[in-house]
Amino acid sequence: MSTIREEYGRWCRLVKDTELAGELSTLADAPDALEDAFYRPLVFGTGGLRGILGAGTNRMNLYTVRRATIGLADYLRERDTGEKRVAIGYDTRINSRLFAEVAATTLAARGIRVHLYDAPLPTPLLSFAVRELACDAGIMITASHNPSHYNGYKVYGADGSQITEQTASDILSHINAADYFESASPFSFAEGLARGSISYVPQEIYRRFIEKIGSLSMRFGDKADKTVSIVYTPLNGTGYVPVTEVLRQNGYRNLTVVKEQAEPDGTFPTCPSPNPELPEALSLGLSYAKQLQADLLLATDPDCDRVGVAVREGDDYRLLSGNEVGVLLLDYVAAQRVRHGRMPGSPIAVKTIVTTKLAEQVARKYGIGLINVLTGFKYIGETICNLEKKSESNRYIFGFEESCGYLSDTHVRDKDGVNAAYLIAEMCAFYKAQGLGLAERLEEIYREFGYMQNSLFSYSFPGAKGFEKMQSIMSRLRSGIDAFGRFSVTDVTDYRCGINELPKSDVLQFKLSEGCSFVIRPSGTEPKIKIYTSVRAENKKAASELTSCLRCSIEKSFR
Repeated sequence: MSTIREEYGRWCRLVKDTELAGELSTLADAPDALEDAFYRPLVFGTGGLRGILGAGTNRMNLYTVRRATIGLADYLRERDTGEKRVAIGYDTRINSRLFAEVAATTLAARGIRVHLYDAPLPTPLLSFAVRELACDAGIMITASHNPSHYNGYKVYGADGSQITEQTASDILSHINAADYFESASPFSFAEGLARGSISYVPQEIYRRFIEKIGSLSMRFGDKADKTVSIVYTPLNGTGYVPVTEVLRQNGYRNLTVVKEQAEPDGTFPTCPSPNPELPEALSLGLSYAKQLQADLLLATDPDCDRVGVAVREGDDYRLLSGNEVGVLLLDYVAAQRVRHGRMPGSPIAVKTIVTTKLAEQVARKYGIGLINVLTGFKYIGETICNLEKKSESNRYIFGFEESCGYLSDTHVRDKDGVNAAYLIAEMCAFYKAQGLGLAERLEEIYREFGYMQNSLFSYSFPGAKGFEKMQSIMSRLRSGIDAFGRFSVTDVTDYRCGINELPKSDVLQFKLSEGCSFVIRPSGTEPKIKIYTSVRAENKKAASELTSCLRCSIEKSFR
C-alpha cells in the first residue's frame, strides 16, 4: 500500500486536468490539506460517494468518478450476459454535468447503454427513469443539500431504490480493483452520442412523471381554496421547472418564485448552505413571504428531494421541522383516505428510527401499521420494494424522515420534493377552505396527542484526526454510561448488533428519564456526528428548556 506522499507524487505525474494539477501543486506546502486529500479513498457506501470537490483520493473529481463508474460497470457485467442499461441524472452543482458525462462515456466504453438526462433534474426523476426505461442501475450526480464545495455520486438499483449494503460492498470490491488512472474511454462524450451508445432520456419520461405527480391528489373531490398564496424557492437547484409546472397545472396560480434563487447556479450565491432544514436557507424566501403576506413558503434543495416549509402564524411566520411537516402530511393523507373510503386493507406507513414518535400515535389513530427503518430514505424505498415483491405495494400510503423527505406513493423509491411540494400546497389549500392554517392544524394535533419536540444537533470532525475522534466518541458511549447529567439511562439499543432484522449500523439509541431519548450516529456522507433528541413536555417553552439541558449533558460526554 502506497504512502500518502507516494500517492500524491503519482497524482502529480499523471493528472492531466489543468485545474486539478494546479491544486495539487499547492498541496506540496500544505501538509494538513495534503493528508486530508489523500489519507483514504473517498468512502463508497449505500449513499455512493460524497465529498469536497478537489484533487486527491478523498475528493470528488473526474478521476474518483471514473474509478467508481469502472467498478459499477464491472459489477454489472459480471452479473449476467446481455445488454446492460444505466440511467444518469445530475443536479445544478459545480461539475455535475462534467461528472455525468465522465460516467456516461466510461460506461459506454464498457459496452453499457446509457440514458442521460439532457438537463439538470430532480433526483426522484432519476429513480423514475430507472424503472420506466427498464435499466439495470442508475447514477445521480448530486450532493443533495450540502454546501457548494461538495458534490456526490449516488447509485440506484434496477428497482429505482438506492443500493443495499451488500450491493454497495460488491461494487466496492470492483472499485478497489480499478485504478484512478485506468485508460479513459477511447471516444468522447459527443462521439458516444453519435454512436448511439449514449442517448438522452426521452422527454416523454418527464411528461409521465409530471402527470403522475398531478394524479396524487388526496382531496378526492373535497373543496380547497386554491387561491392560497405560495412563495417557492428552488434554492438555485433543479426544482424550478417541475415544481412550478405541477402546481400551476393543478390550479395553484397564486405562486411567486424567489427570482434570486430561481435559475440554476452551483455556487448558491444567496444561500451558501442550501439545506431547507436550516432557517438561514429560507431567509430570502421568508422576506418574499412577509412582503406578500403569503400563506405558505416552500423551499426545495438542489436535487429537489427535500422540502422546507414555513407557514403564516398570526403576523409572523413559523418554520416547520421535517418531523412536523411529516406528521401533518401523515394525518392529512390518512384522514382523507378514511373519509372517502380509500384506505387500503392493512395500510402501512414508514419512518426512520430518528423520526418523531408522534407519528406512531397518529398512525395508531387511523389503524395504520407503522414500520421503523434505519436512517436514510433508501430503507423506506427498500420497504416499498419488499411490498412490491409480495404484490402488496398498494398497502403503502406514506413515508417520511425528519430531514424533510416525504413520499406519498410508489412511483419512485426515494424521497420526492416535487410530490411533497404539491401535497403540502394541497393540504394548505384544504385547511384554508376550512378557515385553518397549517400552524393551527399542527397545534390541534399537539393538543390531541401531547407536545413533543425533536431536534437535530450536528458536530463536525474534519480530516483524519476528526475521523478518529468520532470513532473514539462512539466507543466511549458503548463502554457503558449510567447517566447524562440529570438524565439517567433506562435503556440502550445498539444497532451495530442488528436489531429487529434491520441491517447492522453504527447507531446508538438511549432512552432516558423524564420522557427523553436520543439517537447518535456518525453521518454516512459527511465528517459529522449527528444527535437526534426527543423530549415530551407540557408546551414548547418547557420542551425547549428540557432539550437545551439534555443537549449540554450529552456534549459533556464528548470530552
